[in-house]
Amino acid sequence: MSFHRALAGSSRVPGRPAARILLQRTYASAKATAGKCHEATHPDECPPETADLMESHSRYLLNTYARPPLMFDRGSGLSLWDTSGREYLDFSAGIAVTGLGHSDEGFNKVLAEQSAKVSHISNLYWNKYAGELAKDLVEATRKHGGLGLSKEGGDGAKVFFANSGAEANEGALKFARKYGKDAAAAVAVSGKDKALDKSGIVCFTNAFHGRTMGAISCTPNPKYQAPFAPLIPNIRVGQYNDMDEKRMLELVDESVCGVIVEPIQGEGGVGTGKVEWLEMLGKRCRKVGAVLIFDEIQCGMFRTGEMWRHSSFPKDAQPDMVTTAKALGNGFPIGAILVRDHVAEVISIGSHGTTFGGQPLAVRMGHYVFSRLSEPSFVKSVNETAAHLDSLLEGLSKSFSSLITDEKRGKGFIRGIAFKDESHPAELVRLARERGLLLLTAGKDAVRLVPALIVTKEQCDKAVAIMESCLSIMQEKSTSKAK
Repeated sequence: MSFHRALAGSSRVPGRPAARILLQRTYASAKATAGKCHEATHPDECPPETADLMESHSRYLLNTYARPPLMFDRGSGLSLWDTSGREYLDFSAGIAVTGLGHSDEGFNKVLAEQSAKVSHISNLYWNKYAGELAKDLVEATRKHGGLGLSKEGGDGAKVFFANSGAEANEGALKFARKYGKDAAAAVAVSGKDKALDKSGIVCFTNAFHGRTMGAISCTPNPKYQAPFAPLIPNIRVGQYNDMDEKRMLELVDESVCGVIVEPIQGEGGVGTGKVEWLEMLGKRCRKVGAVLIFDEIQCGMFRTGEMWRHSSFPKDAQPDMVTTAKALGNGFPIGAILVRDHVAEVISIGSHGTTFGGQPLAVRMGHYVFSRLSEPSFVKSVNETAAHLDSLLEGLSKSFSSLITDEKRGKGFIRGIAFKDESHPAELVRLARERGLLLLTAGKDAVRLVPALIVTKEQCDKAVAIMESCLSIMQEKSTSKAK
């Protein structure tokens, strides 16, 4: 019997009126399971042999992560099994990475096939799949919408492959600086104006762009930045979604070469950029000759139901560059920068490079993964299931209004649940994990849901039922404290 079916039963929590715990939602299965999820079936503990292994590993691994005492050793779809044999429903997807789920059969087959041919040769030579994947990414962007590319053609973009999202952002920042310097030099040569230091970069509050030096300089959080100061110069921080025109003019002036922004912020709390704000930002960038970079490392690759979060944005809200990684490789390290032709023209031989980016094995896996993610039937299924999850989360906010806000954060399968108390996100993640559900925190006040894109409606029902049970426990605790 599956865990989901085994949980089916009463929807009441002993000692509490049913009206206070039943979500106002349309599904019956999750409502039936919620009351049975109170028990902590997956406590944070492991067998002695696993504990010994963790202790041994701790002597050699640099201590940069706070981990619960769990070790996963196999997975399938949205399921992970730990060394105790306990099954978990994974709504974290390796932090928005495994869009096709764990241990996908087709993925594994292609991985073995390409590994048997050639895995690495360096970028000193051509390989078959780098160009194929680049073409697919650019032409699919044209088809689905993005980068301001015309569906009729006549314009274009180029792709640079990296190993990760941070490296993709790092490359994009370098390209923006190069573009700005060339633009400033052209003005000086023309004699129209004196040479301008066009090297400023703009980022925004609650952003997270990576851990490399340039990317972290554009991640305005003291927790990440302070230990590594001084950072790279000429970075300024604007307020995310600030519609004040005067502040926009001052923020993005003639000295700015690039602006980097997440249309949906992943690590920063799943804040969602207002289309009208991104449109105003795009117009200002074009006015001063700055490159607009969209970091879609978490929200891109059909996670919102579209290829890019910005796919359906108006023309003025389209970027000059977009970065991607995570879901593009389904767990195999790969990142990419898509660059509009007018920016790509200034990036010449020797301007940038990488040892592993674009290697045969990485781009072959990216090519396979993208072919699956972009299938019309796959995209249709993502949107249908995401709409179901949306209705469940709406009911959740209504039933637990004392704990969570009614703010809708994110879209599709990058969703944020915003809490009124900043201590509660971590508590929900812990309680859910102890009941077999893996979630993520985001920023100071949110829990993030980024499941594999193959997630089913039944799995959404189960996940929300477990969250409902955990929130019931938290609500009872809060009520007791208030008395």
